[in-house]
Amino acid sequence: MDPIRNPYAPGAGQRPPELAGRDEQLHAFDVTLERVSRGRPERSVVLTGLRGVGKTVLLNALRSAAVRAHWGTGKLEARPDQPLRRPLSAALHMAVRELGHPQPDEVAQVLGVIKSFAQRESTESSGGRGAGGAGARGSAGASRLRDRWSVGIDVPAVSGRADSGDIEIDLVELLSDVGGLAADRGVGVAIFIDEMQDLGADDVSALCAAAHEISQSGLPVVIVGAGLPHLPAVLSASKSYSERLFRYSRIDRLDADAAEIALRAPAAEEGASWSSDALGEMYAVTAGYPYFVQAYGKAVWDAAVGPEITVDDVRMAAPEAEAELAVGFFGSRYERATPAEREYLRAMADAAYRNGAVSEGGGASSASAELDAVPTAEVAALLGKRPQSLSPARDSLMKKGLVYSSERGQIAFTVPHFGRYLRAHPE
Repeated sequence: MDPIRNPYAPGAGQRPPELAGRDEQLHAFDVTLERVSRGRPERSVVLTGLRGVGKTVLLNALRSAAVRAHWGTGKLEARPDQPLRRPLSAALHMAVRELGHPQPDEVAQVLGVIKSFAQRESTESSGGRGAGGAGARGSAGASRLRDRWSVGIDVPAVSGRADSGDIEIDLVELLSDVGGLAADRGVGVAIFIDEMQDLGADDVSALCAAAHEISQSGLPVVIVGAGLPHLPAVLSASKSYSERLFRYSRIDRLDADAAEIALRAPAAEEGASWSSDALGEMYAVTAGYPYFVQAYGKAVWDAAVGPEITVDDVRMAAPEAEAELAVGFFGSRYERATPAEREYLRAMADAAYRNGAVSEGGGASSASAELDAVPTAEVAALLGKRPQSLSPARDSLMKKGLVYSSERGQIAFTVPHFGRYLRAHPE
């Protein structure tokens, strides 16, 4: 069939032509927007799941819903090496612009607070480098850094507001001011944070404390975070009340009906169809993971004669889809690991296989079981080492987002099918 008309979209964070299986989350967020706009209490939202289940896609869809409701919105992606102040300032700048507040003086005041909040990081990161000349050079460096970096806000910074240097105090003041501006318009502000588990410990604590304070004040500010399955544990470790502060939603693989819709609907728009056998085979090889559905769908479309896509088309295109996933989805992540880390990953895959969690043949049942964690002690036993000696490799893999631990003594892949990939591609 015509590859130019291929409707499937296997891209990182790229919205598929049919966002199937997420109606519950979309409806719940519409309710949240309406309740907050009416002054009703509501919790912020956290989406969790493995790589490739569509968290970023859903996060973007929720942001679109907020825009349609005339809310101010901003989005940022957390990174382990980046403090929260600058990206959050840029996100809130965008949110204030979207609000369209009719009073320029009030808008300028809040923008000045955002600017003050953002610039405070320059002083924090440059100061405290010693006495005398080193301190002077630090101050000069801080000044130059403030001049060189800007959130693009053309108003003076507001001194004495959100610039104490204590991220928790400053964040409460900042969100209070932004929330007040939104309340004047009868709407709200939603901040969307992708890869939320990568925030620093101080920033996580401050974000939870600020969200708690804002909720108690009844201001219309909602935080929507997305991250890996251990994100709830990260939040809970920071603030015990985070379990009550957020509404957690686990984003998982699609069931068979939703996966069928994700394949059928885009094909029908292009005058094509899928046979029942072909859909069954697609679910067997993708296990309903949205990224895999799109990747296999694209390869099958290009290989099929059409207009009906058959099970033979799926089987013929499967090697091409698997080869592309091996390079772009699995291989790119594996290449980030050091030799010691790769050894640990392969031991994890072997432990999962030996426990019967992953079968050699793959398929839907094995992919579901692949979500199960394996004991770190068993991984160490396979490598013939003490668990403590493997802590550096394990911790580094966690920082790289390749594995996660939702409970003590257990470890799991963040990428579905990763264990199967490792066993199919021995070094």
